[in-house]
Amino acid sequence: MRLTPAEQMKIIEKGAAEIIEEGELLDKLERSYNEQLPLTIKLGLDPSAPDIHLGHTVVLRKIKQLQDLGHEAIILIGDFTGRIGDPSGKAKGRTALSDEAVRENAETYCEQIFKVLDEAKTSVRFNSEWLSKLNFEEVLKLAASTSVARMLERDDFQNRYQSQSPIGLHEFFYPLMQAYDSVELEADIEIGGTDQTFNILMGRTLQKHMGQEKQVAIFMPLLEGLDGVEKMSKSLGNYIGISEAPEIMFKKVMEVPDPLVFKYFELTTDEHPLAIESILDRLEDGENPRNIKLELAEIITELYHGEDAMTEARAYFETAFQKREVPENIPSLVVEIGQERIEEIIPQLVASGLVRSKSEFGRLIEQDGVSFNGEKLVRDDLDTVVHNGDVLQIGKKHFVRFEK
Repeated sequence: MRLTPAEQMKIIEKGAAEIIEEGELLDKLERSYNEQLPLTIKLGLDPSAPDIHLGHTVVLRKIKQLQDLGHEAIILIGDFTGRIGDPSGKAKGRTALSDEAVRENAETYCEQIFKVLDEAKTSVRFNSEWLSKLNFEEVLKLAASTSVARMLERDDFQNRYQSQSPIGLHEFFYPLMQAYDSVELEADIEIGGTDQTFNILMGRTLQKHMGQEKQVAIFMPLLEGLDGVEKMSKSLGNYIGISEAPEIMFKKVMEVPDPLVFKYFELTTDEHPLAIESILDRLEDGENPRNIKLELAEIITELYHGEDAMTEARAYFETAFQKREVPENIPSLVVEIGQERIEEIIPQLVASGLVRSKSEFGRLIEQDGVSFNGEKLVRDDLDTVVHNGDVLQIGKKHFVRFEK
């Protein structure tokens, strides 16, 4: 059933930090509804960091909601702009990526984004298709569409200018090239995080300058990570990766700080706005956030791994972290049973990804973070010989059973 423009607006507005302009968006939706033609949604991706976590999916989920309303998406891989690197929020310019690195990262991106987006309603384009063909005269005309003063309105450029940090002239072309992508694609809507405000609004400016209807800009909030403070980031370790094992994903969602439960529901799921409102009502009525967090963990895990894997992940969580028992479905590690000591198998634990290094394993022991057959492991126990069926627990999340 096709939703009316007003009904579509309610879904699109869910969780959005800002829409510029709402009236223009409603006009586009009404035209699309009356002419039965989908709107074109643009998302530009800088292929410099291809590992996608829930923070990245905030904009992807909004695009998926638009796709479910009948619209189509273009994922614009900035293989050409990636040679410069987006300076947004950076204290200095980025090192340009090689063509090979850009392509490899783009392929990794594409593998991951279709865990969220509808592939049938998504096309993937590379901006080298048109940017690499511009001649110098066309580049000068593009540069003439804005001013240095306008460029210095960007916080990062302004801060670097005031602190006398170098700004490469080529860096001014990044927002211009991203804006030109919108012209080339004739985008109706561009979606991005609030850190992309300047670049996306530049697209509206350039489209108007070149006689096109301006794209609507939808800005999504940045998602705090598991620390509840910093933006979700793999480098900070406060992330939930969309490719992580179901049991790890489920457990991490259960670690979301209580004050962020509603925000995660709003930004990382496809729940209807009315369902989201009911979540807020339950929280305000004093319901234990842990109950709602369990629902959130189920929804997110099922989105990326399916219902069966989610059910197993919940059972794993309940066994390992609520009942404090050893789950049945844990990985096995083949060792020389009856011969090898715990200390001798640490390299295998590192190779299996259960710990990052031998020194980290040592630190976890000092912090009472390692158990052997349910008992806390201390350094004096490292001489213990491993037997068939013995279970090692590392931290809160990792179990391994030793076998022949």
